[in-house]
Amino acid sequence: MELSIIGSGYVGTTIAACFADLGHDVVNVDIDDAIVDSLNAGQAPIHEPGLDELVETHAGDRLRATTDYDAVLDTDATFLALPTPSNDDGSIDLSAMKAAASSLGETLAQKDDAHLVVTKSTVVPTTTVEVIGPRIEEASGKTVGEEFDIAMNPEFLREGTAVEDFLSPDKIVLGAQSERAYEQLDEIFASLVERAGDPPVVKTGISEAEMIKYANNAFLASKISLANDLANICKEFGVDSEEVLDAIGLDARIGSAFLGAGLGWGGSCFPKDTAAIIAAARARGYEPRLLQAAVDVNDEQPKRMLELLEDRFDPEGKRVAVLGLSFKPGTDDVRNSRAILLIDHLLDAGADVVGYDPVATENMRAHFPNIDYATSAADALVDADAALVATDWDEFAALDAQFDEMRERVVIDGRRIVTRRDGLDYESLV
Repeated sequence: MELSIIGSGYVGTTIAACFADLGHDVVNVDIDDAIVDSLNAGQAPIHEPGLDELVETHAGDRLRATTDYDAVLDTDATFLALPTPSNDDGSIDLSAMKAAASSLGETLAQKDDAHLVVTKSTVVPTTTVEVIGPRIEEASGKTVGEEFDIAMNPEFLREGTAVEDFLSPDKIVLGAQSERAYEQLDEIFASLVERAGDPPVVKTGISEAEMIKYANNAFLASKISLANDLANICKEFGVDSEEVLDAIGLDARIGSAFLGAGLGWGGSCFPKDTAAIIAAARARGYEPRLLQAAVDVNDEQPKRMLELLEDRFDPEGKRVAVLGLSFKPGTDDVRNSRAILLIDHLLDAGADVVGYDPVATENMRAHFPNIDYATSAADALVDADAALVATDWDEFAALDAQFDEMRERVVIDGRRIVTRRDGLDYESLV
């Protein structure tokens, strides 16, 4: 089919390249000329394993990009993959979605054939039906269910494995309110269902599909926070939390995924989505106590790590290496990274901070332009009084003799990836 994707961020670029790989003809529409030029040159504008190869393979053939909304006119369906950042109260900012819906509606006013509009962005229940659809109607002069249909297809992509997650999904969720929309969605996803070995396809209402995404992320975030809460209790008793969590993960009712205790969750999804569904619930008069507790536990983990450092010395005037700047390995994304909280506190305490990350240095430099950045973990450790491990990049597990170049050899491990050895004042967070 002919598909258009509005937005070329992590989600938009990934789904565009993957749909092209599945045999669809795809056009990305974005307001950023640099992103459009990058895609048309066969270069992914973001760091994501496997994405460069897909973009390079399909650019100029089944994948192209433009700033012109008129490209939508030659497509059968449009996916809206715009950012929905958090407002100060945790609710989502729909300004980009609203603007795109209006621009799309103005374009669809010129189209004679029926068109399918699919919300891919994460939005709270009722948004597609009560906000997106009406704005397209107003701008196009057309009616939902007649000249065009609306649908919701939430994404479950993890940064660092987004391509794999799209092409090998645990489930595909299709929310619609007409048989015509379901039929088009079936056609769009048929090649993925075949390639992925017939994963479950959940057909549901639009608002239900919107809520499924929030419920999915809220559950996973809460599971991590529960693991951290249990690990913190283990630490108070001198119990090995890793052995405990590994054991309970063998229970089929629990499972081992997302039971890794440590510094907690960051990134663009869990913090934003938990804040959004908490704010949405409160707007309806319900207080989500368990979800708020999950957020509170998560916010406490970096503070606990800093307390372990301060138990050893006052950071003022000390050189502290922060190893890992991205919010997780496999990505250059530093949004809501635990490292930001650590560096903020260290600078406030008067520490001399040096940071290192294999791919995220430049993104972190935008937050902290005046700290030192090392070109390797080994360089970061030279003459450091302490090292805080904030991200579990594999290369940190291989560090050994490099710690000998430190002054005081204090290592606080927030991800339990460094091997304890003689000569180190080592302590894991959990």
